[in-house]
Amino acid sequence: MNQALRITLIAVCAAFVMSGAANAQPMKCSGEEATCQQACAKRPTATKSACLTECGVRKNICMRTGCWDDGRLRYCGLSKQ
Repeated sequence: MNQALRITLIAVCAAFVMSGAANAQPMKCSGEEATCQQACAKRPTATKSACLTECGVRKNICMRTGCWDDGRLRYCGLSKQ
């Protein structure tokens, strides 16, 4: 790695740490449910109710397991709030 690239990488890392992004709050089950509900709001009225119900079911599972599963992606380690 050349010297200029190394200095740039160090500067970017330092900016990231100093911005507070490294100390961000943990993701929460309730936050994922809110994101899910926002996505449901964009759906046609006929499917909106089922979508919102599914968001609630997913939140309940998340509260028990700490994992959010949206059917395409599953990630764990969420705060159960």
